This record gives sequence, C-alpha cells and structure tokens, in this order.
Amino acid sequence: MNATAQKLDIIHWITGLNDPTTLGLPGNIKERSTHRQDWWSTLSAEEQASIEQGPVDAANGKTTPHSEVRKRYEHWQNPANLKVS
Repeated sequence: MNATAQKLDIIHWITGLNDPTTLGLPGNIKERSTHRQDWWSTLSAEEQASIEQGPVDAANGKTTPHSEVRKRYEHWQNPANLKVS
C-alpha cells in the first residue's frame, strides 16, 4: 500500500470512530511529532564530544573486551546486590 492509500485508509478509519479515547490518539501522535526535539541537541557539547570519540577510540583499538566489562559489572547481575531505597 502506498503512502496516499495509507493516509486515505487512516482518514476513513478516523471518520468512523466514536470513542473519545481512541479519537484522541491521532492528536497525541501529532502533538508528539510536531514538538519532538532531537535528543542529540539536548546533550551538552562535552557529552556530544564524548559520544563522537567512541568510534575514533574503537578504530584505534582503544576498546575493552566484553568479558572484562562483564567481570567489572557482574555484581550488578545479582539482585541481592541491588539496593532499593
């Protein structure tokens, strides 16, 4: 189904709705999509630089093997070690 057919199908479906909750859903989607801010622009310059450094480090072999990371954080795998406040 092409985009035009999909739009017409959705319009047809919406015109047949009577439930206020369901009718509100398309409006919610529209609201979120028009006010969506790209998460990247919410990061500080320092955070962006740190993220951008990752692929550079990987290309230069500056990585930590998965097995070492698992060892470092294995205590978090045990629910008894998690403190819930």
